[in-house]
Amino acid sequence: MIRFECDYLEGAHPFILKRLEETNFEQTAGYGEDPYCAAAREKIKELCGGADVEVHFLVGGTQTNFTVISAALRPHQGVLAASTGHINVHETGAVEATGHKVLALPSEDGKIRADQVRKAYEAHWNDKDHEHMVQPGMVYISQPTENGTLYSKEELQALHDVCEELSLPLFLDGARLGYGLMSEAGTMTLRDIAELTDAFYIGGTKVGALFGEAVVIGNPLLRKDFRYFIKQHGGMLAKGRLLGIQFDTLFTEGLYFEISKRADELAMRLRRAFVKKGYELRYDSCTNQQFPILPDDHIEKLKEKYSFAFWEAVDDGHSAVRFCTSWATKEEAVDGLIRDIEAL
Repeated sequence: MIRFECDYLEGAHPFILKRLEETNFEQTAGYGEDPYCAAAREKIKELCGGADVEVHFLVGGTQTNFTVISAALRPHQGVLAASTGHINVHETGAVEATGHKVLALPSEDGKIRADQVRKAYEAHWNDKDHEHMVQPGMVYISQPTENGTLYSKEELQALHDVCEELSLPLFLDGARLGYGLMSEAGTMTLRDIAELTDAFYIGGTKVGALFGEAVVIGNPLLRKDFRYFIKQHGGMLAKGRLLGIQFDTLFTEGLYFEISKRADELAMRLRRAFVKKGYELRYDSCTNQQFPILPDDHIEKLKEKYSFAFWEAVDDGHSAVRFCTSWATKEEAVDGLIRDIEAL
């Protein structure tokens, strides 16, 4: 069985495994206070344009999302997000478990717009009973979105501007950030994202690391006591150097960007094959996630050799499915899938 259902099926890039082995018997301070975490932080700060930011390392995406969000919000506040957003549909109520409601905004393509944020904010404060309701306290987006779509720099700028005007911190989930940055449709750099958000994270789990996410916090108000929140939420890894070594390796000689670009290129080959066959695409994704709409009998045929994710039923005879490439996807696996698509 050849697996395309997600982008964290493999272990870690060989360069990371090699460095972990090489440093295995070194003694270092714990909890992210080691030289490897320090080196990784400096590399990330440099890619953010030397911006005044703090960098923290956590183990996984869900943990990162609820830690950042709960640190930013007061008890009576919630977080605005797309109805399709990861924190709303795929994290088992982790944010709600911290006592903060996800305030879902309608979204067809996975993105939310600045005017939606403004309308939600104004609707709350214009309601005479607003003190009996959950107050919008921050905005959550992801790049790429859950549907593989991308915010343009202009769209992120608009969100930044309205969030700044309304004093709503803007947090960007970057679990797949590398695949967004290196997409042929991408229009932003890490520096742009650092300048246009209050906090974001760089995903490692889905982009070459064994595990780990790097949280970048620009807003000084969100930095206060953040390590306390990491500890309280079980995110302060005693052997923190395991995270530092991985991110230091990923950001040495452009490895993170190189492996992300390769995954995107393979995904675009799949996209072209689906389109050439005459299949429609559920979302216009130029990242490592592709969402073709296939006849259900074609889906069953492909399932004989391939594992991929069901997304949603489109009509009685067709469904949207998701194929993911990753940093480790083999070219021959994509070649074989394309031949089988052509033979359907």
